[in-house]
Amino acid sequence: MFVYSGEHMFVRLGIVLLSAVLLWALFARESGASGTPSLYRVRAGDSLWAIAADRYAGDPRRGVWRIEQANRLAGATIVPGQVLRLP
Repeated sequence: MFVYSGEHMFVRLGIVLLSAVLLWALFARESGASGTPSLYRVRAGDSLWAIAADRYAGDPRRGVWRIEQANRLAGATIVPGQVLRLP
């Protein structure tokens, strides 16, 4: 009876891939490329849209989303005097 020895190749490949993913997960961390977030105190008449359009290039919707996520906001409502982290 002939046994193909290449069958174990897939097991070894799986072990190598699993090890690579585990090492990546252990050593992966934020690169710090985004820089430190700045703080912004909301003034009367400000909106997330206006802040995002002023601070971020491109589509302001992405900036609004980033500000909402960084500040754990449930919506786009902000009030004067509120301090926002701008990533």
